[in-house]
Amino acid sequence: MLTTGALRAHLLAARLAGPVATSREASLRSYRMFAARDPRATLGLVPQRGWPEPELLRLMARRCGVSSDPRHVAGPDVIDPQRTLEALDAFARRLGEAAAGRVAVLFGTGHPDRLLGFYGALADALSTAGCEVLMPAQGRRVDIATRFGVRTYRLEYVGGVALVREAGVRCAGSETGAHSHSPLPVRVALEAAAAAGGPLPGLVVGDHGWVCGAGQLGVETLAVADTDDPAVFVGEAEGRVSVAVPLDDAACAASYGPLVRYVLNRACLAR
Repeated sequence: MLTTGALRAHLLAARLAGPVATSREASLRSYRMFAARDPRATLGLVPQRGWPEPELLRLMARRCGVSSDPRHVAGPDVIDPQRTLEALDAFARRLGEAAAGRVAVLFGTGHPDRLLGFYGALADALSTAGCEVLMPAQGRRVDIATRFGVRTYRLEYVGGVALVREAGVRCAGSETGAHSHSPLPVRVALEAAAAAGGPLPGLVVGDHGWVCGAGQLGVETLAVADTDDPAVFVGEAEGRVSVAVPLDDAACAASYGPLVRYVLNRACLAR
């Protein structure tokens, strides 16, 4: 069993916490965009009130451990590993409760190249525990506005985890998928589930637009989020994201393996 101390050491060694690859410049830019209600930063969340930049910075300092000093404007950003560990414990508790209640779960990621294995292992564990892992709208078209114009994607599932691929890109069983912040894929998935008469997810697990979009629609969510994802932490502060785990979401895919073992052990789902 992976101890808390061992996981803390891993978080720091893999740069999932501590000084991370996400730059302070990127984080501050996201806070400015969120404060201005730029949809590229709100990720489908409609804030219940205004979040000016200074308040966002204080929130991110509390939730992630980034510097609260507005004069700190350059260099790597920082995540407090203690905050990551505490959030992982809460994440695990909720997963264990979902398993005990046989809750239907939807998994989705905008970081399939990095986080697919993490979510896939959780999906497999919940399925084994008796939860239905939902896969609505398989192959459905999703048109997403990007900085390069509107692009057409297809909603697909790999190992029970939803992702989007550019239309025409097909690698069955591959982990290749598009990096996306859009809430449109989760909206398409939920609409398809409802149109088919259910079941609807009692829990959505993922990142970016998957959790912000689902939380905005009133579905309980568990999230992983980086220091430049303020929408997820605002969603947590406003009660539309149950747990937001602060960590670097673009590290080497293999570095998330110990987190899987830790969460499954804490959730009593390890085999």
